[in-house]
Amino acid sequence: MGRWSNTPYEVESLKHITIADLKKLGYLQPNIFLNGNIFWTNQYGERTGAITVIVDTTETDGYITFDYTYNESQKINYKVRLITRPSNLGNGLLWFFVCPNTRKVCRKLHLNGSYFLHRTAFSDVYYEKQLQSKTWRGWEKTFGSCLDDKLYEELHKRHFKKFYNGRPTKKYVKLMKKLNARKEISFEDIERSLLM
Repeated sequence: MGRWSNTPYEVESLKHITIADLKKLGYLQPNIFLNGNIFWTNQYGERTGAITVIVDTTETDGYITFDYTYNESQKINYKVRLITRPSNLGNGLLWFFVCPNTRKVCRKLHLNGSYFLHRTAFSDVYYEKQLQSKTWRGWEKTFGSCLDDKLYEELHKRHFKKFYNGRPTKKYVKLMKKLNARKEISFEDIERSLLM
């Protein structure tokens, strides 16, 4: 008989709901009452999950109700409090969740088990980097820019700003440093380090 897996979950692989997603869908506005759906898809565009949300807000706070079926049998319905805080740029208010379990104020809730909660509510959830071996971390530190294909995706994102007021942005400069570092590393160096 097989054993239960005790492999920890990666934060990046969990389903999640963010304040940014709710705003993008038009679900998060002051003085609103509406219900809608959120869908998750895999890399092939196939739907892997769905949830109904009911948003009820005032000018500065409110609630979001999550309604879904977990494991195709367990009906789950609960409320999560929404609050606002002033933007540090002085241009309005920012929305936040209040985790129903930890009471932490956050902008992202993760699904591990049957509820959407702040990531610290789960004892067996780690970031991908925390689960990497020492050897892999060493390779990534030395050859990270060669191993990271997301650099070009980041550079060519739709709203990525390369310049602001005629000067390169910090993010653009940092990205270009990483891309230029690729040119300095030869594949012989990589091959040599793999044989060690």
